[in-house]
Amino acid sequence: MRKPDVKVKNIKDLAAVLGISVTTVSRVLNGKASLYRISPATSDKVMNAAREFNYFPNSIARGLRLEKTETLGLIIPDISNPFFASMARTIELESRRQGYSIILCDSMDDMQTEKELLQLLGSRRVDGIILAPVGKKFDHIRECGKKGIPVVIIDRYMPGGSIPFITADNYQGARDAVEHLISAGHRTIACIQGLKGISINTDRVNGYTDALKSHGLPVDESLITGDDFGIENGYASTRMLMNRDNPPTAIFAFSNLIALGVLRALNEYGLHIPADVSVVSFDDQPWFEFLASPMTTVEQPREKIAGMAVDVLLDLIKNKSSGAKTGIMLKPALIIRNSVGRPAAASSRVSAAGTKPV
Repeated sequence: MRKPDVKVKNIKDLAAVLGISVTTVSRVLNGKASLYRISPATSDKVMNAAREFNYFPNSIARGLRLEKTETLGLIIPDISNPFFASMARTIELESRRQGYSIILCDSMDDMQTEKELLQLLGSRRVDGIILAPVGKKFDHIRECGKKGIPVVIIDRYMPGGSIPFITADNYQGARDAVEHLISAGHRTIACIQGLKGISINTDRVNGYTDALKSHGLPVDESLITGDDFGIENGYASTRMLMNRDNPPTAIFAFSNLIALGVLRALNEYGLHIPADVSVVSFDDQPWFEFLASPMTTVEQPREKIAGMAVDVLLDLIKNKSSGAKTGIMLKPALIIRNSVGRPAAASSRVSAAGTKPV
């Protein structure tokens, strides 16, 4: 097809070479051939010519002309966390399916970095942002809305409901987990929480305490420990709990990473799950079922949360709906495996562990 003296600098040149209208060429190159019932033969002709002449549409110029870039921003706290990595994958796939690209950002669990990333995405003229916030303050997120950038929050939510969100019912998930431990006979149940003061942590603590109260069990504040969702928090908190004169017979970890820290500490004690200590974790992971004692978990509907976040955000973008009342809490599922058993006597656990690590 190529002619030595023909140069294709823009879409008009490509359309002239093909003898096809600019509109048809544009629709094919933008992936809308099927929408406008353009024949496969014509689509192939356009795409082959584009490759032959090394022509690629200028998406930046197109975005400025149309006042949209068909690009979404995604900010998550930790890309190495399997929970957020899984959600990011679903969001990218669903966005691409609907004709949008993703700019993925990792805030590294730091609010200042989150603020800078929001400014960066705004300067890149993204059409909207999906965000899993890391802190307790939200003014910088509200500011995006004031600037006309639609935002949808995932995993957590803001008090007052001024920004649409999609998350799991963390209260019910925590309550179900503790009810399961109580039904197995546990009465001394510790919980290792994440970042204090954020919505999901508060909901999980309330679910934990309300489950205890509903069975007439006291709430021992010294059994509520922890300060972030990481592995080291789970490890240090478990060591502290097991050094008590009356250590817990069960531990409820508020995240998959906290649970990893719990497993490491219990292994150092020589304690076995569930013979010596029962463990339940929030956030199911595929490898939990391959542990020596497969982990009982509260599974959040990650893929559904991620897919709905894309749908809600695109509705805000395309239909200019306010979304102010859009607050969606999806039901989590308790996945029962083998990490919960009847409580062992304190004496047998000390015997199994030998001496306590220091």
